[in-house]
Amino acid sequence: MPEYCNNCIHTPIYTRRDFLTRLGMGIGALGLGSLLSEDSLFAADVDLTGSPLAPKIPPFPAKAKRVLHIFAAGAPSQVDTWDPKPALARYDGQTVGTRGGVAMPSPFKFQRHGQCGMEVSEVFPNIANHVDDIALIRSMYTDIPAHEIATVMMNTGSRQIPKPCLGSWSIYGLGSENQNMPGFISLHSGSGLPPGGTQNWSSAFLPGIYQGASVNTQASTVDQMIENISSPYVSVAEQRRQLDLIHQLNELHAQNLQKDAQLEARIEAYEIAFKMQAEASDAFDVGKEPDLVQTAYGKNAQGRQMLIARRLLERGVRFVQIWAGGWDHHQDLETKLPERAKEIDQPLGALLTDLKQKGMLDSTLVIWGGEFGRTPTRDRGGNATPGRDHNSKGFSLWMAGGGAKGGTVHGATDELGEAAVQDPVHIHDLHATVLRLLGFDHTQLTYRYNGRDFRLTDVSGNVVKAVMA
Repeated sequence: MPEYCNNCIHTPIYTRRDFLTRLGMGIGALGLGSLLSEDSLFAADVDLTGSPLAPKIPPFPAKAKRVLHIFAAGAPSQVDTWDPKPALARYDGQTVGTRGGVAMPSPFKFQRHGQCGMEVSEVFPNIANHVDDIALIRSMYTDIPAHEIATVMMNTGSRQIPKPCLGSWSIYGLGSENQNMPGFISLHSGSGLPPGGTQNWSSAFLPGIYQGASVNTQASTVDQMIENISSPYVSVAEQRRQLDLIHQLNELHAQNLQKDAQLEARIEAYEIAFKMQAEASDAFDVGKEPDLVQTAYGKNAQGRQMLIARRLLERGVRFVQIWAGGWDHHQDLETKLPERAKEIDQPLGALLTDLKQKGMLDSTLVIWGGEFGRTPTRDRGGNATPGRDHNSKGFSLWMAGGGAKGGTVHGATDELGEAAVQDPVHIHDLHATVLRLLGFDHTQLTYRYNGRDFRLTDVSGNVVKAVMA
C-alpha cells in the first residue's frame, strides 16, 4: 500500500519501486516481459558490479563455447532409431523382458554409415551422413518414465524441487558473448508448453537474468514471435532517455540508502529488452537468408527453428534450445515414427553441415535426445497397429561438435534394448559431461541458496570421458 502525505490525504507518495515500475511501463519493448518472466526477474544476489551476462573465462580449457540442445520431447524409441536389436526378430510374438510384454521387432532397417561404421536407422538418412562427428550414447537411463517428471529431470537434474536448468547454469558460469540478446533462448512451436512447462528453462533460485527467454517460432513474422519488441508510441531515443533516468535514480538510491538486488535484476531486463529491438529483429528474420539456404533447411516449422538457432548461435547467444516434440508413439509406430523423423532429418542434417562449413561445429556442442526411451515390446495390448510404451531403463542420446568424440558409440543396452547394461549413463553424468566440455568441474559450479551450495548434478554425476575428444 502507498504511503500518504499528512497534509493531503488524496495524494499518494509512491515508494521508489512503485515509481520506477510505473515509469518503466512507458518504455517500448517492455512487452518482452512475456519472454523474461517477471516472477523470476525478482531474484536476489545479482552481480551489481557489472553486467551479469558479461563473458567469463571458465576455470578449465573449454572444448565448447556454446550449446544447442534439441529436445526430442515425447521419448523416441531407441530400438527404431539409434540402437539396433536384431534379437527382437527371433523373439517376435513371444513374451519377453522384465515387464512381460510381447516382443516387437523394429520395422525399420539399420545400415552402417561413415568411416566409423555407426549403425543408424533408415529414418535418419541425412543425419546419418554426420556420424563421424557424432558421439552416440546407447546406455542412457533416468529415474521415472513419466513425461513431465523425466522432461524436467533432463533439463534441471531434479525430479521434485524446482531447480535451475542446464541452460541457466551454463550462462551463470560463462555469461554471454552478445550483450544485446538473452544468453539463453528456448524455441518452441505451437501454443502448448512441453511437459513441466516453464520449469524446463527456469533459472529457479539463480538470478532471473539467467533464465531462458521462450519464443514461439510458429508465428509467421518476427513481430508476432516477439510481441511488442518495438514501441509504436515512443521513439528509440526517448526510450534511451527513460532508461538512463531509471539508472540514475537507482544509482542515487544505492549511494544514499542501499542497493536493491531485486530491482537491479528488473532494470537489467529492461536494458536487455531495449537492446533487443534491433538485434532480435535481425536474428529471428530467416527471410534474410539466401533462398538456397532456406531450401536446404526445409521451408517448414522445424527448418525455421534450426535456421533461427544457427543465426542466434553465430550472434553470440550462449545456449539455444529447440523443442522438437512428437515422439510419443504408443500406437501406429510404423507410420508415425518415420513421419516425425522426416520432419527433423533434413533440417538437422542441414544445420550440422552449415555449422561445419562455417567453422562453428568444433566450438558448438549439439545435443539430441528425449526424456527417456521406449519398451522393446508392443503397447496397446499388441493390437494391429502397435507402438511402444515408456521405458526409463535404457535409451539413446547423441552429441556432436564442441569436444564430442565423433564416430564413437558408448555403452550398450541388453539384447532386447530394454535396459542399459554396459557403461550406463545417468542424467547427472550427462550434465557433468556437458559442463566439463564448457570448461567447468560440475562439483565446483555452485550457487548458495537457503544456506546450501547447490549444483546442477546435486550430489552425484561422473564425467563420461569416453565421449570427449
